[in-house]
Amino acid sequence: MTAEQRLFALPRFAHETAAYRPGLERTTALLAALGDPHRAFRTIHVAGTNGKGSTASLTASIADAAGLVVGLHTSPHLVSVRERMRVGGVPASADWLEAAVERLAPVLDEIGPSFFEATVALSLLYFAERGVDLAVVEVGLGGRLDATNLVEPAVSVVTHVGLDHTDLLGETVEEIGREKAGIARPGVPLLHAVTGPAAAAVEAEAERRGAPVEAVRQTCTAEVAEASPLRVRLATPVADYGALAVGLPGAHQAWNAALAVRAAELAVPGLAPEAVRLGLAEVVARSGLHGRGEAMADGRIVLDVAHNA
Repeated sequence: MTAEQRLFALPRFAHETAAYRPGLERTTALLAALGDPHRAFRTIHVAGTNGKGSTASLTASIADAAGLVVGLHTSPHLVSVRERMRVGGVPASADWLEAAVERLAPVLDEIGPSFFEATVALSLLYFAERGVDLAVVEVGLGGRLDATNLVEPAVSVVTHVGLDHTDLLGETVEEIGREKAGIARPGVPLLHAVTGPAAAAVEAEAERRGAPVEAVRQTCTAEVAEASPLRVRLATPVADYGALAVGLPGAHQAWNAALAVRAAELAVPGLAPEAVRLGLAEVVARSGLHGRGEAMADGRIVLDVAHNA
């Protein structure tokens, strides 16, 4: 049995009782058995209903362009589970995953984690072993009780909030916003681009947890200068970047780009404007992101993994 087959044998989907068991106990035990690898690097933690994968990838790409060794954990994967654990946009090797799962097998048997919990632990182990300077970690579902919520972030991000997974996270955007803001940490900046009633809920929960909050729609400008290919006129409290190319299609990426730039400004000392420019433009190559309005070679087929509006 291969490493991926062993992982796929674990409970995999949120609608399965064994796969979605809220709580951090199992992931805590997994990480402890691995020597707490998540404490070896700085992290940017990204939650949200929509846009968190794009925002995480844009952030990682900017940090990569700034010369950092960057780990990126996203989910789900498209072809191989190794896509969930990337450094410099490149997935972990098959050999590394085989050895890591073999080493982890007794712990998996003892703790009985879900597929997601196991892959989060493996991602964090991979980043520690690769000696990353910074990891960008995307939340799987919700935030407060998500397996990723053991990282110790330098910056927390909530992208957008909508009605999704209402059976697990709450029936209103306010309830869901509070769950997502559960990634907030005392003294750690929390950025968000949330609108409507959910914005107040996110801010109130973050402030309750002691996190300073920044609503980027109030502190930044992100105007679409050109729709296709996308160019965004971007200004933050740190710099006016002018019109920047964004290597992903769709006007909805403008605020994702703003969030990514602000997160990078806070987490990467001395961030240069050139790193912002290259990181946004070269996000696919630098982060390994796929499936966001991605046109195939002949241009007649477009792949997009969005599952809600």
